[in-house]
Amino acid sequence: MQEEVDFVLEHTEEKMSGAITHLEKELLHIRAGKASPSMLDGLTVDYYGSMTPLSQVSNVSTPDARTIAIQPWEKGLISVIEKAIMNANLGFNPDNNGEIIRINIPVLTEERRKDLVKQVYQEGETAKISVRTARKEANDGLKKLQKDGLSEDLEKDAEAVVQKLTDNFGNNIDDLVQTKEKDIMTI
Repeated sequence: MQEEVDFVLEHTEEKMSGAITHLEKELLHIRAGKASPSMLDGLTVDYYGSMTPLSQVSNVSTPDARTIAIQPWEKGLISVIEKAIMNANLGFNPDNNGEIIRINIPVLTEERRKDLVKQVYQEGETAKISVRTARKEANDGLKKLQKDGLSEDLEKDAEAVVQKLTDNFGNNIDDLVQTKEKDIMTI
């Protein structure tokens, strides 16, 4: 029975870790007014008929805090990359000089910053829901194991471990959200 309990606990921790990982990825896409190559993560371009990540067909860099520079490895890709950026609906206006695509990141207004903070809190709440769902699944699994012969003491101990995991991951989520909020609100 202890193996089943250990499995439930490990599986729960994996799910909760997955929620944190997902939150970190989502927060990378919420821009804080500073240019970052990660703003274009997940952007794919049509490269000879197959959708290829932008980072595999070009060099993406930030020459300064307000600019993203994209240097395609083939000049023919400039229009394809520009089109992909426009279609991604990221709110960027790419500008090219025939060799490099530049994206100027506009300064965020106070209202836009507040909207982004709301978005950050929504992502944080989504992550917390995932953590609570993992807790519920774990507790349901432990109750089922108790019906199958697990002692009540072991079941209560395992529930306490699940709750401690939930609290720890919830605190991690709060820390990530607060850090991102500070990042966004800092001018």
